[in-house]
Amino acid sequence: MVLTGNVNDIEDLPGVGPTTADKLREAGYTTVESIATASPNELAEAAEISEATAKKLLKAAKDRAVVGSFKTGTAILEQRKNVKKLRTFVPDLDALLGGGFETQAITELYGEFGSGKSQIVHQMAVNVQLPEETGGLAGSCVFIDTENTFRPERIEQMVAGLGMDIPPAQEFLDHIHVARAHTSDHQMLMIDNARELANDLRESEKPVRLFIVDSLTAHFRAEYAGRGTLAPRQQKLNRHMHDLFRLLDEHNAIGLVTNQVLSNPAVFFGDPTKPIGGNIVGHTATFRIYLRKSKGGKRIARLVDSPYLPEGEATFMVEQAGLKPA
Repeated sequence: MVLTGNVNDIEDLPGVGPTTADKLREAGYTTVESIATASPNELAEAAEISEATAKKLLKAAKDRAVVGSFKTGTAILEQRKNVKKLRTFVPDLDALLGGGFETQAITELYGEFGSGKSQIVHQMAVNVQLPEETGGLAGSCVFIDTENTFRPERIEQMVAGLGMDIPPAQEFLDHIHVARAHTSDHQMLMIDNARELANDLRESEKPVRLFIVDSLTAHFRAEYAGRGTLAPRQQKLNRHMHDLFRLLDEHNAIGLVTNQVLSNPAVFFGDPTKPIGGNIVGHTATFRIYLRKSKGGKRIARLVDSPYLPEGEATFMVEQAGLKPA
């Protein structure tokens, strides 16, 4: 018997009663497939069961789920038709992104302070609420704020700057769900809370289509200082990003994360700026965009990494009315 992945199917697994099922769902394991692809210690922690019991559960899920099978490129292309794009309304920037920010993907925005990272995520928190026919996703936004960067006044300015026949700014603010994270552990917990909120809003008029973490690495950088703490920091960061990825897949949503940078004094030629988080962030993020200031108040976005788009640059302005063409 092959199960289909309906959320109720996990209770058909041996040893999974209502209480265990609830714990698994709260941790994001809503289908047999998601359990089958987890590790034993992840399941043990999520369901508060022993690792031996988790291994049995994992085996049962693997026996019943459709995982590990090969798909043709044509089938994957068909699956990719579910991916949606969120426009920035800056033509050069949208062209650089292949039409806009992509769902089921994490896009990392990194650069020095004042380079436009928080401005972009504020603008996307507005744009995501617009109808799909105008370039939005008709959805709401979850904003995990780690550096006290969210400003409702900025949202009001950007709504006014759209110049469209749209609801008042207050309505846009009602669909941006902000949580302040005070530590790295708190930040990771916010992903679980975001999942609960997104599940509650799934059938609403404004399902969650955008998850923002501004900034991804600030707490990890502050709490894990020195080379001796690098390994545990990277492990936590890796888990955090994969938890976010699972959330994006569940809700066909966009993940936008901002990242801090440091300067490498050993670089004598070229740009010495590099993002925090090393290879963990670099490999896990689907798209990486490097932002920098330019003359005359302009900002330059450089697409550094993408699975299928060419590297390139786009110039834009950050005005009171929001992101505008340069």
